[in-house]
Formats: sequence, structure tokens, C-alpha cells
Amino acid sequence: MSVSTSDLNFFFISNVLLVVKGLMSSNYLEQEAAINSLSTLMSIIPGDTYAQFEKHLIDLPDRFEHDALSENDIQIFRTPEGMLSSEQGVYVAESVAAKNVKQAKGRFRTYDNDDSLDQVKSNHSGRRDPPSKEVAGAGKKDAANSLKKTEKPKTAKEEARDLQLREEACIREKVMGIQKNLSLMLKALGEMALANPVFTHSQLPSLVKFVNPLLHSTIVGDMAFETMVKLSKCTADPLCNWALEIATALQLIVTEEVNVLWKLFPPVAEAEVNGGPALGLFERVVNGLSISCKSGPLPVDSFKFIFPIMERILLSPKKTGLHDDVLQILFLHMDPILPLPRIQMLSVLYHVLGVVPAYQASIGPALNELCLGLQPDEVASALYGVYAKGIHVRMACLNAVKCIPAVSNCSIPQHVEVATSLWLALHDPEKSVAEAAEYVWDCYRNDFGTDYSGLFKALSHDNYNVRVAAAEALAAALDENPDTIQESLSTLFSLYIRDAGFGEDNIDAAWLGRQGIALALLSVADVLRTKDLPVVMTFLISRALADGNADVRGRMIDAGITIIDKHGRDNVALLFPIFENYLNKKASDEEKYDLVREGVVIFTGALAKHLAKGDPKVHAVVEKLLDVINTPSEAVQRAVSTCLSPLMQSKQEDAPALISRLLDQLMKSDKYGERRGAAFGLAGAVKGLRISSLKKYGIITVLHEGLSDRNSAKSREGSLLAFECLCEKLGRLFEPYVIQMLPLLLVSFSDQVVAVREAAEAAARAMMSQLTAQGVKLVLPSLLKGLEDKAWRTKQSSVQLLGAMAYCAPQQLSQCLPKIVPKLTEVLTDTHPKVQSAGQTALQQVGSVIKNPEISALVPTLLMGLTDPNGYTKYSLDILLQTTFINSVDAPSLALLVPIVYRGLRERSVETKKKAAQIAGNMCSLVTEPKDMIPYIGFLLPEIKKVLVDPIPEVRSVAARAIGSLVRGMGEENFPDLVPWLFDTLKSDASNVERSGAAQGLSEVLAALGTEYFEGILPDIIRNCSHPKASVRDGYLTLFKYLPRSLGVQFQNYLQQVLPAILDGLADENESVRDAALGAGHVLVEHYATTSLPLLLPAVEDGIFNDSWRIRQSSVELLGDLLFKVAGTSGKALLEGGSDDEGASTEAQGRAIIEVLGREKRNEILAALYMVRTDVSITVRQAALHVWKTIVANTPKTLKEIMPVLMNTLISSLASSSSERRQVAGRSLGELVRKLGERVLPSIVPILSKGLSDSNPCRRQGVCIGLSEVMASAGKSQLLTFMDELIPTIRTALCDSIPEVRESAGMAFSTLYKSAGMQAIDEIIPTLLHALEDEQMSATALDGLKQILSVRTTVVLPHILPKLVNLPLNAFNAHALAALAEVAGPGLDFHLGTVLPALLSAMSDGDEDVQTLAKKAAETVVLVIDEEGVESLILELLKGVGDYQASIRLSSSYLIGYFFQNSKLYIVDEAPNMISALIILLSDTDPATVEVAWEALSRVISSVPKEVLPSYIKLVRDAVSTSRDKERRKRKGGPVLIPGFCLPKALQPVVPIFLQGLISGSAELREQAALGFGELIEVTSEQALKPFVIPITGPLIRIIGDRFPWQVKNAILSTLSIIIQKGGMALKPFLPQLQTTFIKCLQDNTRTVRSSAAFALGKLSAISNRVDPLVGDLLSGLQADDVGIREAILRALEGVIRNAGKNVSSAVQTRIYNQLKEVIYDNDDHIRSSSASILGFVSQYLEDGQISEALKELTDSASSSSWTTKHGSVLAISSILRHNPAIIYASPLFTVVVNSLKNTLKDEKFPVRESSTRSLGRLLLHQIQSDPANTTAHSETLASLVTAMQDDSSEVRRRALSAVKAAAKVNPAAIIIHVSLFGPLLAECIKDGSATVRFAAERCALYTFQLAKGAENVQAAQKYITGLDARRLSKLPEHSDDSEDGEDELVTG
Repeated sequence: MSVSTSDLNFFFISNVLLVVKGLMSSNYLEQEAAINSLSTLMSIIPGDTYAQFEKHLIDLPDRFEHDALSENDIQIFRTPEGMLSSEQGVYVAESVAAKNVKQAKGRFRTYDNDDSLDQVKSNHSGRRDPPSKEVAGAGKKDAANSLKKTEKPKTAKEEARDLQLREEACIREKVMGIQKNLSLMLKALGEMALANPVFTHSQLPSLVKFVNPLLHSTIVGDMAFETMVKLSKCTADPLCNWALEIATALQLIVTEEVNVLWKLFPPVAEAEVNGGPALGLFERVVNGLSISCKSGPLPVDSFKFIFPIMERILLSPKKTGLHDDVLQILFLHMDPILPLPRIQMLSVLYHVLGVVPAYQASIGPALNELCLGLQPDEVASALYGVYAKGIHVRMACLNAVKCIPAVSNCSIPQHVEVATSLWLALHDPEKSVAEAAEYVWDCYRNDFGTDYSGLFKALSHDNYNVRVAAAEALAAALDENPDTIQESLSTLFSLYIRDAGFGEDNIDAAWLGRQGIALALLSVADVLRTKDLPVVMTFLISRALADGNADVRGRMIDAGITIIDKHGRDNVALLFPIFENYLNKKASDEEKYDLVREGVVIFTGALAKHLAKGDPKVHAVVEKLLDVINTPSEAVQRAVSTCLSPLMQSKQEDAPALISRLLDQLMKSDKYGERRGAAFGLAGAVKGLRISSLKKYGIITVLHEGLSDRNSAKSREGSLLAFECLCEKLGRLFEPYVIQMLPLLLVSFSDQVVAVREAAEAAARAMMSQLTAQGVKLVLPSLLKGLEDKAWRTKQSSVQLLGAMAYCAPQQLSQCLPKIVPKLTEVLTDTHPKVQSAGQTALQQVGSVIKNPEISALVPTLLMGLTDPNGYTKYSLDILLQTTFINSVDAPSLALLVPIVYRGLRERSVETKKKAAQIAGNMCSLVTEPKDMIPYIGFLLPEIKKVLVDPIPEVRSVAARAIGSLVRGMGEENFPDLVPWLFDTLKSDASNVERSGAAQGLSEVLAALGTEYFEGILPDIIRNCSHPKASVRDGYLTLFKYLPRSLGVQFQNYLQQVLPAILDGLADENESVRDAALGAGHVLVEHYATTSLPLLLPAVEDGIFNDSWRIRQSSVELLGDLLFKVAGTSGKALLEGGSDDEGASTEAQGRAIIEVLGREKRNEILAALYMVRTDVSITVRQAALHVWKTIVANTPKTLKEIMPVLMNTLISSLASSSSERRQVAGRSLGELVRKLGERVLPSIVPILSKGLSDSNPCRRQGVCIGLSEVMASAGKSQLLTFMDELIPTIRTALCDSIPEVRESAGMAFSTLYKSAGMQAIDEIIPTLLHALEDEQMSATALDGLKQILSVRTTVVLPHILPKLVNLPLNAFNAHALAALAEVAGPGLDFHLGTVLPALLSAMSDGDEDVQTLAKKAAETVVLVIDEEGVESLILELLKGVGDYQASIRLSSSYLIGYFFQNSKLYIVDEAPNMISALIILLSDTDPATVEVAWEALSRVISSVPKEVLPSYIKLVRDAVSTSRDKERRKRKGGPVLIPGFCLPKALQPVVPIFLQGLISGSAELREQAALGFGELIEVTSEQALKPFVIPITGPLIRIIGDRFPWQVKNAILSTLSIIIQKGGMALKPFLPQLQTTFIKCLQDNTRTVRSSAAFALGKLSAISNRVDPLVGDLLSGLQADDVGIREAILRALEGVIRNAGKNVSSAVQTRIYNQLKEVIYDNDDHIRSSSASILGFVSQYLEDGQISEALKELTDSASSSSWTTKHGSVLAISSILRHNPAIIYASPLFTVVVNSLKNTLKDEKFPVRESSTRSLGRLLLHQIQSDPANTTAHSETLASLVTAMQDDSSEVRRRALSAVKAAAKVNPAAIIIHVSLFGPLLAECIKDGSATVRFAAERCALYTFQLAKGAENVQAAQKYITGLDARRLSKLPEHSDDSEDGEDELVTG
């Protein structure tokens, strides 16, 4: 059978080590061996070993026997052998007493002082002392004597003593056995723990459960303590370093009483004490905890182990000095996953929140986080907080419970405790708590049930709010479950009887429970049933009303009254007998009977209000009440008063008598109790009879008279008593009478009778307690005014009444006290002693209502401070500072405190100001309601601000903390101007003192506002550290001096952000700013040198290499501070003279630095420090040298140690971007080279070469720079020796994969070239060029070439270019050209002719990669040239633009645009050529080229300044013209559009040129610009023009409106006409403006302008929707006197009718006709012509009747004697024949019209004949077109034209020939048949002397004879014309007369 190892272990441990032969052996060596074995096993197999040991511990009999030991057993154990335990006290009493003299209680009394740890240690190591020699000797002597006396028989007493000795010996032996076994187990446990602390750590919670109970054992307590120390050593590192303190604290917690422990906790620190006493025990433990938690939370087991200490500290009844630290530690341990003691943590936090409400902001989130980890069965425990006294605690509890997963998931298990707690919270007296509980209750989803045990228990809870909530909760539960009412009442009565039994000896014992029952009865009044009433009332009468506690009794009466109010109406018959029976029976106990009788009478009165109005019982009850009201008990009288009120409605008839009776008793009764009862009765009666009864029954009058009765003190007193009761009873209703009675009340304060004065005070208190806010406003001014009265009595009375205002309601109190107390304070210095005395009394009254017990106890002191501020202000402040506040401060407390603090702040004494500021800061943490402090903020804050800028630093510091505390306690919202004021002061130009104070204050405020606020404002703070004003920089940097002190550890998180600002400040040119920055740096070092060294050190190291020498200097100084602090030296040693190798440090200090920093970091720092010893700034060098000498003992030795790191630092620094750092590193390296001479080169060069293989590119870069420095430092002859090593090294570096390395290698090449010359080029360049062909090496080789070029361009470039520009270019060569061009720069100027053509060709390569790279290269080339290369570049580009290849033209165009867009050179002078070339290129045959040219044109023009653009107008017009001609030649007819101006946004580039000229140019330029626009628009497509219509038209309209020459206007009108034609509807927005403009131009003095305007207006009308108004305006303008204007208007009207005649209404048409039929006869030829033309247009729209009338009138006019009339009529007929010939042809007047024309053809005036000829021509044309077959008509008309051909006037002849030609063009056949009529004359005209006639005749012959249609027609024509003419004419182009006046005149003319 095999046996496992674990079984063997089990057997060995349980059967060997833990039995009699092992640990339990009596042999000491065997015991030790067993312990050692267990320890060894623990380190090898901890799990098994511990499991067996734990099992043995659990089953150990000695544990149970130990727990069962009695006090007698322990006493016997302590008694020496041979002595009875009962005898020990007799013998040793005196010695014990002597030892206990002036000793603290308990073993650890030595902790009462601070330096007692050693004593404790000795106490722990002690053992139970053996009996002293004297005692032992006495025992032996007794034994000897007993032997001698054996012969004597023992008495019975001696035998009994011997028997008892034997029994005690047995007990003693048993106890000693228990002690031995338990001690061994504890010792073994401790040793095992130390053997494997890691495993023990995981078992700490279970081990503590065994050790803890034994700590208070009197027999093994010391060993248990030693074990606890060992267990403490197993906690996490570094917490284990405080093992002894932890164990001691844990023992104290177990053994000492709580009150003793609380004395060991340090109080809240009152001020910073430097060099104070040593820390106490608990402070050391907490300090250890804080240090252990700096790196994060403790492991769970360590935390559980230490938690009891934290718990005990936090459970203190007041805040201790450890609270803040312990809470911070606790907050670190909130992880919801870890097994933490959450319930205990919750309980502790609830307690802390109740004790210190100020922690609410931090504890709330912590509670929420804790609850995230709670299990469902822990909900009940988490709800413990709802039983707290503070509302904020209950709210925090409920909010936290919502975070429990079971609650948020609504899966809370049903549990009585959960239900009870939630039900209580639901009925909390605070509404907000109840509302918060509703959510949790909804998540519970279970009924409350009928188990009320928790509620009954809560009725006797210590907190009143819990009792009230329990009462309400019970009532609600009973309401839901009425069946349980009877049982619950029985339980309540039983509880009352039980609690009453506790108080047989003390009537106030257990009164809280009885009060809770009274509250419950009051609350359940609503739910009681009728059958329950007798039971409850019987209980109240039989027991409760006789309760010995007045409060309980009063509440029971209230409960009874409430029950009667609720149920009395329906149960009068049931309840009255109960009350009457009691009142009728005899008393057994007179005292109790009186108490009960009073209550029953009150009940009867309360019930009586439910009686019928006329019920006789009411009168009896009232009498009984009036009888009882004389009872000298205020509670009874008050209750009777309440009962009387409702009964008064039944006593209306008896009211006068009743009032009179009460008033009589009030004024005349001898007994005070009866008079006071009458006052209460009167108040109750008045309330019942309504307020009007005061006047109705003359009550106020009687009281007024009573107050005024100087003969009767009783009357005055009675009136005041009534006044008091009426105030209380009627409340606000009585307020108007209060104001009325105030003067008499003031008089009563100075009454001679004490009783009257007391009554006046009581009345004043009542009055003030009922005053509303409005009442206070009414009363207060008159009282304050009374203080200024000259009469001392008025002053006195006002003061007394002001004192009574202390009894106002809390809201009114906090409102009025800030005004009252300062006035009362002033009164204390009054000249009259009685006024002073009244002031004292008034202030005492304010003090009497103070609820804070601590302040209440200090009232006399405070009053002294107010009375004698000079003598007692400082004393009062001292007392306040010494007071520990447990309770919150209320408004009256503040009223007394603030004036003293205010006075203290104004004192000159530094100490007094400090104390006052400290108290001011502490106030808000003591106030429950921050709003109570608000009235005083405006009072105190100005003084605190003054103290904040006090010259004394300590005062400023305290004031700053005070401001921080105020903001922390009251919130930023109550100090809206504070933070801005602090910032303003921080920025002010005032003294450094003020800025320093503001900085301190702001630091505390920022700490108070929290890290989130600070993080939000930190960027602004850092930004202002570099503000232009030195004072601002100074202030903000000073802030960093104080933030570490206020924010503490938290500020560590921002060090990385803050340090750069401080370092920048160190470099400031202003000395005060530098001082501030340095001070801040020193503070950071002081605070965080040890804790944040990893944060500070990098920043300081970075500062050492900063570009600013000031920062480097300060960084070296700060580094020195850090190193001095680490090394433990002051650094203040004066080091002058001597060698650099001599230092003042010691080896020990060097070791200290290595120990803290580590050898590696120390080497880095020293390397940096050594490097800056050669800094460019002498001050930096000196500072570095000082630090070096202070911390380095042996420079050569240290250099040897740090050499590798130093070289590394130098190489890295040589690669830095900072020029100064490179310079410093170079100087340092150069110094090394110079010092070591040639010996160092053979070693340095290989090191540097080897460095090129380093993986770190920075190091490789540094190597290259190092090579440069070495070569620069060494001589030329020395370098030649190392060329074989240097050249390959540089060549390798030039091909490095990192650009920065290659760049530095280029610099090294330059240095090398100086020494090696062409050798360097010959050995390096070919290699690099060859590497270009290697795919892997090409990129780096190319960059290497770039680097060489950058330093030696002119030498290297000719070697490289030929290889790269060979055509065709490949992708790499293109890329190489781009890269090299960047570096070569202006060096390419002379190589453009080589490089650019190749790139232009490659840009059109078929390979996309080549295209892209060539394009990039070309872009680079055009940008790198300088001014000298611009001309060459332009020539090359222009050459490319004119190239025959489209691709070259495209590439050149692109480069032109790119060059002009991106070049930094001034190339405006080159723009004109480019603009011209590109505009011409817009008509290129290649569309792609057109687009690129357009884009380039945009870029070129956009690069030209606006003011230059107008000078390009002529250039652009010429270019556009050239481009248009080029396009026209391409198109050969049709509209000419330039392709480039048909692109989208086509006009965008050139529009600015014309616009600029139009807007800002000269008149000539404006004309050119306008014409240019027109030319541009003509060659632009309508689609492309559309976006520019509005931008162009607007300026044109604006310019034409100004006073410019007519040429400008004419040009603009022409352009506008073109725009109208092309733009069309796009111009619609401008229609009104254009119309107005054109009409205005019609009035111009220049005919050309008028004509252009008329033409434009006609065109514009085509797109106008409303033509009638325009026509109307034009017709109206015809009235003008100026013929030219009328002519222009007519031409405009003609255009309008032509273009928009169809849109003119018939009415307007008629108006035109009517107005123009007279104008056609005008004397002016142009007017006649225009008006006739218009008439012809209008004829198309006239009715037939109007036409006939017109024709009749015209034919009649044709025979007029006036030739102008005849001319006008013929012109009109001609126009009608043109526009509407059919109407004449069909008219009955046709013959008349024709005859008229024939007649006018013979007129003597040639214009008439010419017009007639034109008319006849149009008639012929119409006849041929409409009636071609009517040859007769044709013949007649032709005959008339033939006659005209013979006219004397050449114009008439020409017109006749043109008419025949027009007809022949339309229908040649219809004309040729009549050739015999005109043929001969036509032949004659061909030979006419007039050229125009000949021309017309030739064209007429061409079309008439159809000469161009064939040779036969030429032959036939020779009948009339010569053959030569016929052949000549046949060769004319068909359309040769299109440009001449021809048939078009008949159609359009």
C-alpha cells in the first residue's frame, strides 16, 4: 500500500511535532526543535503545515479552558504558592498602592508621553515575575515554623486553610499548564509566520482571529503581543517596518477602554509647528500607512489586518488630527471585486460623516464605490446609515445603497431588517430622505409584512428622528394591516410598562422609549378604530398621564388630544363617560391624581368641541377648563388654552362675561399662576372668537390701559402676560397689534417692578418668535433708531428689545442678528451704565439661545471680548483656539464670534491677526448651514483680504489657509469675486508682497475647489507664466511656490506640466521673475526631492540642455540642490581656486548618491554636468563647476567611471537640434581631443566608426557630428594619417538609412573636403553615383548626394547632372532630380536648359510613376531658383508653351501656374508675358491643354497684386482678340467662342483685371475695361457666363451712374447690351436698376450715349415682365424740348416695341398710336423716321377700324402741301407695309394708298421720293410672296419702280434697284417675266455715274438674271447687258451684298 507525501506530512505534523514529544514536551530543547521543524516545513510546504497547525489550534482544549477561567482562577494564579488568594491583598496592598501612585491606568500607560516606545518594548518582553525573595523566604519560614509545630494539633481553621491551599495549588497548576501550552502555540505560530511571511500574509485574517482574543489575557497576553508583532512583520512591504507600532496599537484597541484610546489620538492641528514633539503611537502607524500606500493600495490581507486601527481612529467622537490621512488611505481601498470588510467600512464612514459633516464631498463617492461590491445579503447592514442623526448621513446612505448591484437590479432578497430599515426611511421626517428611500423601496419589490419588532425597537432609539420615523412607519404599517392594530397596541403598552419599571428609582430612566411610544400613539391616531379608543384612553389615563417625565407626559397629552380630534366627533358618547368617571372618583395618590386630572380635563375640553352647540355639557367643560387653567403648570395652561378655542363658538352669548372674567383675573388676581392662566385662557378664547374679538370686546384697549396703569404693577404685568400669550396663540395675525403695542413694550423694559420687566422680556421673546420676515423689517429699523435716541431710557428699552430678537424664528434670526449684534456691541461703550448693562444683558440673551454647547460655555468670555475689545480680544481668540468643537455652530454663535474675529483681524498685533484669521477659516467647517455664514462674508472677507497682503509672511500664510477653508466649506458660489480678485492681485503692478499673498490665497482656494477645478485652470496659469508683463509672470510663478504646500502629494501629478513653465521663468530677463521661478523650483525640490525624484530629475536634466542659458544655469543650481539633498550636504561650501580635479565631496556622499539614484543614473547626471562645464555661458560654467566640485571627490577617477556614458552623452548632444547644445558638446569633445592630443585620435576614430553600426539613429548622427568636431579640432597633417579610416566612415554614413544621419554626414564631408580636397570627391562621389543604380541603395545614396550638394553644390553638381538627365528619364532619375534640386537650389540656375526640357518631356511620359516623379521634380526645380534664374526659367517655359507637342504645352502651362502660385520670388514683372501666352493658349486644339492653361492663368493672375491688375487690361484685350481670331480661322463662320472661356468658372481669372480697372482705374482705363468686358463676353458661352453676370453687371451699373466721360458710359452701355443678349434671365435681379440707368442715359448730352442707351433699353425689354410702365415713361418723355432726347426716346420705344411689343397692353398700344400719329409729321427727320417705324410695329396690334382710320389719315396727309407731312405719312405707310402689309393689301383703301405712293414718287423732295420708292418695294415684295400669280399687279408696281430708276436722285435710283433685287431673291421667276420693263434701265444703271447705284444695279442684275445659276442665264442676260458685264457679275459671291444695304432694308430697315 503506497502512502502519499501529503499523508506523511500530515502524520509527521499531527503525531510528532504537535504532541507531547514535540511542541508540548516538557523538555525545552524538544520544544525548540519542534518549533524549528514547523518553521522549516512552513517554508517548504506552507499549505499542509498551516492546515494541520490551524486544525490543532481550533481543537486545542487549552483555548476553551482559558476562556472558561474565572477572575478567581486568575487571582489564584497570581498568588504565590503557600499563600491564599484572599490573603494576598492584605500583604501587598501597601506596595501595590505605592506602585500605582500617579500612574495611568493600564499596562501601556507609558504612551501618555511621546518617547516611550522603548518602555513598551520592555513591558512586552517581560514575564510574570516569580515570587520575591522576601515572600519566598516568608513562605519557607512559615513552613519551618509549621514543622516545628507539628506536635501541636491543627485547628479547624488551619485545616480549612490547608485544604484551600491544596485546592488553589491544583487550580494554579492547571492555569500554569494552560499558560505554557498557549504560550508555546503562540510562539510556534510567530516563528512559523516569520519563516514564510508571504504565505502568512495570505492567512493574516484567520490568524488574527486566534491571537486577538488572547491579547487581553492576563496569563498569555505578553506572548500574544510578541506573536502579533511577528504577524505584523508579515504585512506588505514597507508596512512591515512599523510592525512593533502596529502590534502595540492592536493590543491597545483590544485591552484599553475606548476613552483611554481617544486620549492617545492627536487633536486637529491648530497650526504648523516646526520641530514639534515626536510623533505618538497612532501617528507613527498612520504615517507608516501613508508611506506604504504611496505606490498604491495595500494588499487585501494587509488591509484587513490593519483595518481595526483605522476603524478605532475614525470611530472617535470628534475629529482627530489623523482623520484626513486615514480617510485618504481608506479611499484607496474601495475595489468592488476585492474581499474587503465592507460592512465595517460602511459603518465607520457613516460615523465619520455624522461627526464631521465637512467630509460629505469625499465620503459620499466612497460609500457609493463600497456598495458596488456588496452582496444581496449585505443590504440590511448597508442600510444602517438610515438610523443616523444627520440628514446628510441618511441621504448618503440611501444614495450609496442605490449602487448595490442587488438594488440596481431590483433583486433584493426578502428580509425583515431590510424591510424595516427601508420602511423607516420612507417615513423619515426629512422629505428629501423619504424621497430618496422611495427608489430603493421600489427596487425591494416585497411587502413590509406584519413583523413590527424592528419598528418597536426603533421607538427607543437614541436619535429623535429615528423615533419620529418609527412612529410614522408604525402608523403606516397599521394602516395597511388593520388586523394588527390591537396586538401592536398591546405591545406598545407592554413596552411602556417595561420602560416605566426601569424608572422606579429615577423617573427619567428609559424615558426615550416612553417618548417613542407617545410619538407612536400620536402617529397612529389616524388608523385607530372605534373599538381601540377605550383601550388607548384607558392606558393614557391609567398610566401615561402620570408619567414622571414632563416631556413624555406632554407628548402623551398631545397624543390624546390628536386621537380625540380625529375620532371625537363620532365617539363622544363613548369617550365622555370614561373622562367623567375618572374626574368623579377619589384620588388615591394626590400628586399623581392632579397630573392625571389635568390631562383628563384637557381631553374633556378637546372632546367638548364635538358636542352640539347648545349642549349643556359644553358650559360645564368650559368651567372645568377655566378651573384647571389656574394650575401653575405652563404645559397644562397651554393645553387648556388650546382646548378652549374650539369651544368658544358655543359660548358666543357668554363671551363678553367670559372675556371680562378672564381680564379681571388677569389684572387683579394675587397669584401669578392664576394671572398667567388667565392670559392663556384669554388667548385661547380670542382665537376661538376670531381676531375681531380683540376690538369687539375692547381687549386691546383694556391691555393698553393696563400697560399704562402706573399704580398697579399687577395690571402692567397681566397686560404683558396677555400680550405674550396672544403673540404665541395668534401668531402672524397678531402682528399688526404688535407694531401698535411696541412703544408701550419699550417703556415696560424700564419698569421699576422686576416682575413687570420680566414679563416684558417674556412678551418680547414671544413677539420676536412669531415675527415674520416682514415684521422684522418693520420692527428692526425703529429699534435701531432708538439706539440713537438721546434719552438713555429709550436706548435701554431698544437694547432690551433688540436682545429679545434672539428668540426670533431661525430664519428671521439669521437675517437680523448680523445687524443687531454690531449695534449692541457699540452700545457697550455708552456713557450711561444702565444702557451698557442692557447691552450686556441683550448680548447674554443672544448667547442664551446658542445651541452649540462649546460656544455656550464660552459666552462669558466672548461677551468680555465684545465689552472690552482692547483687553480681551486676544484672550477670547486664544480661548476659541483652545476649544475643541464637536457640535455645529448656529447663527447666534456666529453673531457673537464674528465681531471678535473682525476686531482681531483689524488688530496691529501679528499674533492676534493670525489667530483671528485661523478662526475665520475654521468657522465654515463648524457651521451646519453654510448660508448662516453668508451675511458675515461681506463683513469679514475685506479684512481677511487685507491680512492676506500683510507684510509678515506668517500672517499671509494663515490668512491664505483661512480663505481656503472658507471656500472649501461654503463653496465658490458664495465668493463670486474672490477668485477674480486673487487673479487680479496676482497680476497687479503692486509690490511683491501683495502678489505673494494673492498667490498663497489662490493656492489654498484652488486646493479647496478640488483637482477638477485646478486642472481646468492650470493651462491658463501656465500660459500666464509667459505673459508679456513681468509683474504677471512674477505673480503666477510665485503661485507655484505655494501650490505644493496646499495641494500636497496631489501636486506631484502636475509636475511634468508645471516644470517647463518654471524653467522658462528661470530664463526671464526680469530679476524678480527669475527669483520667483527659482523659489518655486527650490520648493518643488524641497517637497518632492525624495518622493518624486523620478519626476523632478528628468525635467531638471532637460533644463540642463535648454537653449536658454538662464534655464541651464537655474537647472544646474536645482540639480545641485537635488544632489546636495540626496548626498546629505548643504552645498554651501566655498570653493575657490585650485584645479578642476580637486573636489570638496567625500566618498560617503558619493555612495549616497549612487544608492539613491543608481549608478547608471548617477553616471548620466555627472556626464551631463561635466559637459556643461564647457557651456557657452560663463555663469552656467561656474554653476556647473561648483556643483561638480561639491559632489565629486576625485575628478580623474570619476571621469574614468563615466567615460562610456560621457561619450554617449556627447554623441547624443552632437545630434541635438539645439545649436548651443551641439556647440557645448563639440567644445567638450574638442577639449577632450585637445587635452589628450594625438593619443586620442587612434582610439576615437574607431569608436566613432563603430558607432555607425549602432541601432540608435541619434547616436549615428552624433557620430557624424563628432567626426566633424574631431576633424575641425585636429590639424590637417594629423587627419591625413587617418584618411583611410575617415573616408570610408563618411561614405558609409552618407548612405545611412536615416535622413538626419546622412545630413550630418554631409557636414562631415564638408569638413573633410577642407582637408582632403578633390580626394574626398574622387573617392566618395563615384561610389554614390554607382549606388544610384542599386535598387536597395539608391534611395540612401541619393540622399547622401543631397547632403553633399547642400554643402558643396558648385563643385559636385556638374558631376551629377549629366548622368541624371539622359532621355528618356526613368522614375528614379526623376525622383533623384527632385531630391537634388531641393538641395542644389540656386545652383541650378545655370543648368535649367539641361534639366527643364528633360522634365517637361518626362511629364507626358506614358508611365504614370515617371509622370508623377517628373512633375514633382519640375515643381521643385522651378521653386528652388533665385532671382538670377527667373529669366532663364521664363524663357524655357515660354518656349514650352509654343511647342508643337500638346503634351509639352500642357506641362509648360502647368509649371507656369505652379511657379506663380508657390514661388516666394518677386515675379510680378514676368506676369504680363505669361498672361498673354496663356490666354492665347485658351484656344488650343487640345482640350486638356486648354484646361491646364486656364488653371495656370488663374494662378498667375492671383499672384499679382490687385493694384497692378488694371495695367494688364490692354494686354488681355489684345490676347483675347488674338485668341478669337485664331478660333475664327478654325471655325470659318458662325459665332466665335474661345474654348477656354467656355469652361466652368471660365471668366474667374480675368474678371478681376477688368473689375479692378473699372472700379479704380482712370477714365481711359475704365473705358478699356468696359469694352474688354464686352469683348470677353462675346467669346464666352452663355453657360459659362451665367455665374459672372451679377458680379460684372453690378460694378458696371455703379460706374455708369457716376460722372465719367461719355466714352466710358458708351462703352459700358455697349457691354451691358451684350450682357443682356447673352445673360438673359440671369439679369433679372438688376432689371429695375438697368431700366432706371438706361432711361437716365436717354437724357445724356451725347448722342452716342443716347443711342446706345436706347438700343440697350430695347434689348432689356425682351426680358422684362412689365413693359407697360416702361412704355408709359418713354411716352411721357416725348414731351422733352431737346430734339436729340426725343429722338433717343423714340428709338428706345422702337426697340421696346420691337422686342416686347406683344407684352404691351392694347390700351398702351392705342396710346402709342394716338401720341405718335402727330409726331410722324415732325420737322426732324430722325423723329419722323423713328415714330413712323414705331407706328408700323404698333399696327400689328391695332384693330381694323383703327388701321382704316390711320390709312385714311395717312393718304390724306400724303397730299399735304408740307413736304415733311408728306414725308411722315409715306414713312408711316412704308413701316406698315413692312410690319403688317397684309392689312393694307386687304384694305378698301389699298388703291388709294398705292395712288398716293405713286403721286409722292413725283414729289420734288427726294426724301419723299426715296420713302415712296421703299414703300413700293415692300409692296412688290409682299405681292410676290402672297400673290405670285397676279402678274398684273406686279407689273403695275414694277412700272412705278422703273420710273424711280430714272429719278434724278441717285439714292432714289439705288433704292429702286434694291427693291427689285429683293423681289428677285425671293421669287426670280416672277420678276424675270417683266424684264422688258426694267431690263434696259437696269443696263443703264450698271453704267451709272454713282458708285452706289452701279453696285446696286450689279447685284440686281445678278439675282434678276440668275447669273450665278448657269451659263445659259448669262447668255440670256446679254440681251440687256453686255456679255462682259454678265460674265463678270456671274463670278460674284452669292452673298456678296450681305454687308451692304440691300433687300434687308425692305425687311428690317
